[in-house]
Amino acid sequence: MDIALFSPSSLFAADGDSSDEETTETSQSFVERTHQFPGIELLIREFAFHQLNANLLWPGTFAFAEWLMQHRASIQRRRCLEIGSGTGALAIFLKKVSDIDITTSDYDDQEIEENIAHNCIANGVVPALPHIRHTWGDTFPVAEPDWDLIIASDILLYVKQYSNLIKSLSFLLKSYKPKDKNVVNPTEGEQNGTDTGLCWPVFLMSWRRRIGKDDESLFFTGCEEAGLEVTHLGSRVYSIRPGRKEASSL
Repeated sequence: MDIALFSPSSLFAADGDSSDEETTETSQSFVERTHQFPGIELLIREFAFHQLNANLLWPGTFAFAEWLMQHRASIQRRRCLEIGSGTGALAIFLKKVSDIDITTSDYDDQEIEENIAHNCIANGVVPALPHIRHTWGDTFPVAEPDWDLIIASDILLYVKQYSNLIKSLSFLLKSYKPKDKNVVNPTEGEQNGTDTGLCWPVFLMSWRRRIGKDDESLFFTGCEEAGLEVTHLGSRVYSIRPGRKEASSL
């Protein structure tokens, strides 16, 4: 009996985000599809199913890619960590089109890591991007994080994980230790910011999946209670960074 492989990303093809064409079925549990990103097409292998929803490309990925390209000057030459990387498509896109040092990260799961590596190689990113297995809320495997830019798209699905996500974000932002002494620190960034007014370190997040306003409020309120400052940059892109007291101590 044939097994039908389905990607919810095809539901959004009307927005021009992704093609409906299935190019290669690699097994009963994977499907490869071509996806159109700004100025480039990527071949991405997706899980037919994954219990953690790390299997598919969602609309926020494409919208966020466009936003980042519109503000490319803000992210050039940054050390970047993508959390909730899923298939790794956004990180692969950024690596191919911009001067950015990027690491992927997702749940502590070998299958996710191997699939991201597969997608890197399939799109000419060799060696594969560095990857960190990390379950939100657990101790982060890097004691002194030096990523000045953290990104994610469509990760606010599981409300019960908000507190764990905020815990991990708080650590990454408040424990930031730049290796490059030339990196603009947060207080300098407020005076010499980029076109978006960003200062470092910062978490940029985009999502297009439907969640309730109460759930959105719960996440943002949790961030503020943890000493993080939330700013809406437009186009459903938000910046989250250490509050002013925390930033002044970095």
